[in-house]
Amino acid sequence: MLDIGSGTGRDAAWFATFGHRVIAVEPTDALRIPAMALHPSPLIEWFDDSLPDLVRLRARGETFDLVMLTAVWMHLDQTQRQYAMPNLASLIGSGGTIAMTIRHGPVSPARRMFEIPAEETIAFAQAHGLHCVLNVASESHQERNRAAGITWTNLAFVKADVAGHFRAK
Repeated sequence: MLDIGSGTGRDAAWFATFGHRVIAVEPTDALRIPAMALHPSPLIEWFDDSLPDLVRLRARGETFDLVMLTAVWMHLDQTQRQYAMPNLASLIGSGGTIAMTIRHGPVSPARRMFEIPAEETIAFAQAHGLHCVLNVASESHQERNRAAGITWTNLAFVKADVAGHFRAK
């Protein structure tokens, strides 16, 4: 599996505890380096790369069963998202899944985030052979964020298998 924008490595470590091989992509040294020390699993390979290009990662020529983007997509502007989607689609194997969460609500002026309608991301994904299998809005798990009006959109896309069928693994 591939965890893009792995941050502190929480999700990558969780998957590794179940025996999954994980490539954790995090462009920020201040997050990646401590995450490597916090989660020293031999099943996690830490990788310095970033959206929208993912040049180093794509150069490996690997595909994945699952690609996760947890609280990442909304940091890209519309042009970057449009450019990133074919790069993401190229990383998914036949029948594989992309899962992402998108934050909505007030943003600190010090942070770079964009309000993204789910329909835009779904359209970008469909243009690259990805079928939306999940589109669910949810409240934040954190009380402080709920009080601030922060919500989330949870999206998942599946790539058609070699016979052209969409099915989750």
